[in-house]
Amino acid sequence: MSGLARVDPVASIIRDDGRTGLAIDLQLSQAVPYRVFTLDQPMRLVLDFREVDWSGVGSEALLSADRPSVWASAARFGIYRPGWSRLVIDLTGPMQVQTAEMRTSQETGLASLQLRLQQTGLDQFQAKTGSPDTGIWSQPEVVAPDRQAGQGPLVVVLDPGHGGIDPGAQQQGEVEAHLMLLFARELKDLLTRDGGFTVVLTRTEDVFVPLERRVSIAHAVGADVFISLHADALSEGQASGATVYTLSESATDAASQALAERHDRNDLLAGVDLSGQDDVIADVLMDLARLETAPRADNLADQLVVGLQSNIDRMHKRPRQSAAFSVLKSPDIPSVLIELGFLSDPQDLQNIKSASWRAKAAEGIRAALVEWAENDAARARLIRQ
Repeated sequence: MSGLARVDPVASIIRDDGRTGLAIDLQLSQAVPYRVFTLDQPMRLVLDFREVDWSGVGSEALLSADRPSVWASAARFGIYRPGWSRLVIDLTGPMQVQTAEMRTSQETGLASLQLRLQQTGLDQFQAKTGSPDTGIWSQPEVVAPDRQAGQGPLVVVLDPGHGGIDPGAQQQGEVEAHLMLLFARELKDLLTRDGGFTVVLTRTEDVFVPLERRVSIAHAVGADVFISLHADALSEGQASGATVYTLSESATDAASQALAERHDRNDLLAGVDLSGQDDVIADVLMDLARLETAPRADNLADQLVVGLQSNIDRMHKRPRQSAAFSVLKSPDIPSVLIELGFLSDPQDLQNIKSASWRAKAAEGIRAALVEWAENDAARARLIRQ
């Protein structure tokens, strides 16, 4: 079996999208790094990939020859430099990339690259043309780390929420920042004794650590997993039990959105400097980093729910949720946020104060990390086949 990503000749197509748009849908056997840009004289769209297998793909079929495109007059593809493939689409008029996204199936590893272009003015087109100098195209192919191959300790960064001038939730004299630091220390001790983990805390005392710095720490130590620890309190309404969150720009519900807003002090995009990049190229780079990370984070969250449910007696009625937490926005590290409970709920408060309950919760997290690491390595091997 070829190690190259294969382009599906049946499911891939270039077609008009309405009267003023162009759609490019490429189905691949696996996700690959890519970039997209336009060139002038003549007008054309360029897609660069890590080398892909075009076997069975024909230009006419790709262009949907039975319904000729108004905006795409020709397409050609092949290897343009060692290790890289290129698809060039000749445009009949000025167009601008509106969206570029590659999605990966969590179950099969198959990928879908979807681009949407819209008609634009000549001046706008010419202002955007040119090959971007992102720097990543001269780098060697990324090799999965030994840890994802099932070898070596799992590097876990534990992030006790809040701290210092930001105490977090407070209830009956108890402070979220203090309780989460205590739990993080206990969890670190448990994971260290296990022997399969290297654990780093984003803070080891009651100090304020900016959100961006928390994620920077994870990158600096080469984290495989980032876990932010919190315990909220509600001023209105009632809620109880532990919840595991992953990143989503749209929250699971209004309560999740409000929770994210309370935890976040800044709207940051941690871990990547995109200030010098064109918006579309920036989106592509972020998509590239998140191709595998998002489903891996989802799997981690699911496993943490199972682990916690098996060890503690109180889970939220919806234990698996998502929201736009800034601290989870690192694009290349599977990141989750665990709300151990609500300090505003008397039973949750007593649980979190209890050393024996915290030990059970820590064991649930440890077991989940062990199971996730094994499954993650197995999925990585499947995708590489």
